[in-house]
Amino acid sequence: MSDYIGVDSYKKNPTLATNQKYDAIVIGSGIGGLGTAAFMAREGKKILVLEQHYTPGGYTHVFKRRDYEWDVGIHYIGEVHREHTTLSRLFRYISDGQLEWAELGDVYDRIFFGEEEYEFWTGADNFKARMKGYFPEPEDQIAIDKYVDLIYAAQKASFTFFAEKAVPPLVAKMVGGKMRKGMMQFSNRTTMEVLKDITQNEKLIAVLVGQFGDYGLPPKQSSFVIHAMVAKHYMNGASFPVGGCMRIVETVCPVIASAGGLVLTNARVKQIMVRNKKAIGVRMEDGQEVFAPMVISSAGVINTYEHMLHPEVSNKLGLLKQLKKVAPSVAHICLYIGFKHTVEELGLQKANYWIYPKNGYDHDKNFADYLADPENTEFPVVYISFPAAKDPDWENRYPGRSTIDIITLASYDWYKEWEDNRWKKRGEEYDAFKEKMAQRLLNKMYEYLPQLKGKVDYYELSTPLSTKHFCNYQKGELYGLNHTPERFQQDFLRVHTPIKNLYLTGQDVVSAGIGGALAGGMITASAILKKNISDRVKKWDEQRKKNS
Repeated sequence: MSDYIGVDSYKKNPTLATNQKYDAIVIGSGIGGLGTAAFMAREGKKILVLEQHYTPGGYTHVFKRRDYEWDVGIHYIGEVHREHTTLSRLFRYISDGQLEWAELGDVYDRIFFGEEEYEFWTGADNFKARMKGYFPEPEDQIAIDKYVDLIYAAQKASFTFFAEKAVPPLVAKMVGGKMRKGMMQFSNRTTMEVLKDITQNEKLIAVLVGQFGDYGLPPKQSSFVIHAMVAKHYMNGASFPVGGCMRIVETVCPVIASAGGLVLTNARVKQIMVRNKKAIGVRMEDGQEVFAPMVISSAGVINTYEHMLHPEVSNKLGLLKQLKKVAPSVAHICLYIGFKHTVEELGLQKANYWIYPKNGYDHDKNFADYLADPENTEFPVVYISFPAAKDPDWENRYPGRSTIDIITLASYDWYKEWEDNRWKKRGEEYDAFKEKMAQRLLNKMYEYLPQLKGKVDYYELSTPLSTKHFCNYQKGELYGLNHTPERFQQDFLRVHTPIKNLYLTGQDVVSAGIGGALAGGMITASAILKKNISDRVKKWDEQRKKNS
């Protein structure tokens, strides 16, 4: 039995999937899948969530080595610490108000170009004031004001765009164009194209897009709307889960269980079963068949259409042709580091570091050069997160210990030759490549945090093969689909599929990140239940406040 309420292991007891009738099967327990299940459980629906990993949570899960714990995907989240935001209400709703957040403080991101440093401050006015202090020229000050206005305008225009993804296909044909139009004036252009309209200062642009690692594409490739949504998401600061990222699973799974639902780990789905153009259940890797009135996939649209449907079904419905219009996002490597010292002893702060090459204001060129020659080119971006400093409960769980995560972008192709080898048994050459990258990342950390030299107790590097193994993304992609202008033009990225009773949820329905994936869960639940879940969440939250 799992340590989490409402979670068990399919491997230990396969009959748990078949000994009861469920209203729906959800494939994948990332926040998109868990959120969808929790929203539906709130409406009395009994949901079975199937997770191929040995622990639930997707990119929200944690892993442990020795006496350390690391979060694999959540490093900071915006808006959840503000009482009236949609995201904070959604999390309270799916966790029954049990999930708490700790703010990072006035500064949530620190952008470095060599020795140059730029702080991102909480609050739009503070952000603008700080940026204007760095860029005092009158034309730059005007550009900064225009930039923030554009961020808010693009985010506001996204509401009806994403709401359209929940309406039935016939309705979408009639009103879809009108609902999408407002946002597409932003999404059809790259981040660089939009910013070049307001400034020609390359350094200012490079600083403003200093969080591009949060969506994985440099400014000449990314759709402006994904940049705008990420920047707006953090504009009023950021937070971290009190008690660590495991608290998300710990608080959401009981809500699913309260309606009779269950989350099963070690439960790999081999195929979605389709009969007479209807989804009727799933076939597990061990051959067992599990039936339900509907199937909801949070495994990503590429996984769903290319790997979980019989090729005859995918080809007949033209689903594989649709997939040619999108591409998987960039992969990553992450160095997990442990110290036998407290946060105070190490002098760690809460704000994240975004480190770029000295004078490396052309992010696109830096990124392209690195992908072409990773071993002899400087990292185009290095992100450093300090979870032990962000979590006020950390010292209670791991006294005298601290951890750090360091991430940079990567290509799956670098590791492709080892993709058929088993985890932990990929050979000396693979291990040597990993170690070289690990040492480079450690040295980069020492440049900016020299007090840490000689104090590392443990480190471990994950590669895109690790992401594929644990999260089932075939190319080790970090953010699902690439967030290019073309991605937002694809109207097949929606809740309803051409197969009756088969639905999509998660980040491919909306956008990357925990906020986008959870919003995808809300949209999917709204479409399936034919109810305005957002409105129900708001009313529940208002009643909760009255009762408290």
